[in-house]
Amino acid sequence: MLKIVTFLLCLLPLSLFAQNASTIIPENNNTTQDTSKQTDLIDIAKSLFKINPDKPRRPSDKKVYFSILPIGANVPGGSGKALITSTTAGIYLGPRATTNISSATFTPYWNLHSRFGLPLRTSIWFPNNEWTIQGDTRFLVYPQFTWGLGSNNNNDDKTLVNYRYIRFYQSALKRIKPYLYAGIGYNLDWHFNVNSDDPAVDLPTFTKYAYGTKGSSFSSGISLNILYDTRNNSINPLPGAYANVVYRINPTFMGSSDSWNSIYIDVRKYISLNPGKPNQQNTLAFWSYLWKTLSDKTPYLDLPSIGWDPNNRSGRGIDQNRYRGRTLFYLESEYRRDITENGLLGFVVFANANTVSGSGTLFSSWHPAAGTGLRIKFNKGSNTNIGIDYAGSKGYSSVLFSLGEAF
Repeated sequence: MLKIVTFLLCLLPLSLFAQNASTIIPENNNTTQDTSKQTDLIDIAKSLFKINPDKPRRPSDKKVYFSILPIGANVPGGSGKALITSTTAGIYLGPRATTNISSATFTPYWNLHSRFGLPLRTSIWFPNNEWTIQGDTRFLVYPQFTWGLGSNNNNDDKTLVNYRYIRFYQSALKRIKPYLYAGIGYNLDWHFNVNSDDPAVDLPTFTKYAYGTKGSSFSSGISLNILYDTRNNSINPLPGAYANVVYRINPTFMGSSDSWNSIYIDVRKYISLNPGKPNQQNTLAFWSYLWKTLSDKTPYLDLPSIGWDPNNRSGRGIDQNRYRGRTLFYLESEYRRDITENGLLGFVVFANANTVSGSGTLFSSWHPAAGTGLRIKFNKGSNTNIGIDYAGSKGYSSVLFSLGEAF
């Protein structure tokens, strides 16, 4: 507990640079959140450092919000601790009453040796939500354990796979009716220098899979996207619903090593348990996705795998990449509740389970995990929380730090 308190005190000076947080007076519409009675780390920093708050202002006077979280934490793949700095920026590109908050999250990490990553994710909402552009760009030097396909292998039956990875995803979607969008995207995955860390292990033999398990794999293609989203804040979703369908086509004439297709279906629902108090978090959240490759030649590292959903947030309490197959089905539920009335502190309790093909029939074997976590309000303007979660499953447990909610 002392380490956590010390860690939060170290964050306070950073908060001063993250946002000049003054009291916000809501506009006269039902979509604007009243934060005047809330407290975040920026308010505490200003109080501790005797910085006088500015005069109260309307939400439209402030459009950009930053949140910063520098931590040292373990990263998947047996590389020990790494320095991770997560920065989230929220910005309104149009009127708050009719435009969702856009967000950009940059989470570079480095383990002080040969492992590092430069991931940038963006969610851009144009004025009045007429268009949305979703992006995911990464360059990773990313050794990671693999257990082969399915779930027959035990926790110790694994090998470390070294590889470098470049990802470039961009999709543009147009609103066709309220909350419903359709569009097209481009997706590139390039894994290279793929090999087992153990020279005695032949990766194609270990995985019993011939495609993309040695040397390199290149996947390039288009995606057809349908999105339904009634949330107005993806950083910390308020009650609403979300559904996303991505059908991906990777033909060889666009540069792919082999031709393959896949489909990803993601559904989420958020239910408020005290709708009369919109500023008090008391929410049930549900998440499910189905991820399926429709081809036999999908590269191994592009196959559905736990923890490799678009935001790498699934499977809390399960080692990333632990279960991989041609089909993965995932379920998670979470209860979110404020501890303090000013919204500074809160907690979550969650449970998840997944089933994967590759060793037996899908749904014949389930892999559950559960955990709990503390929430600390970093930036009330964008409703960004610091998340500190502890989660575990059979043979594995972890402590997870994050900016924003898992889903």
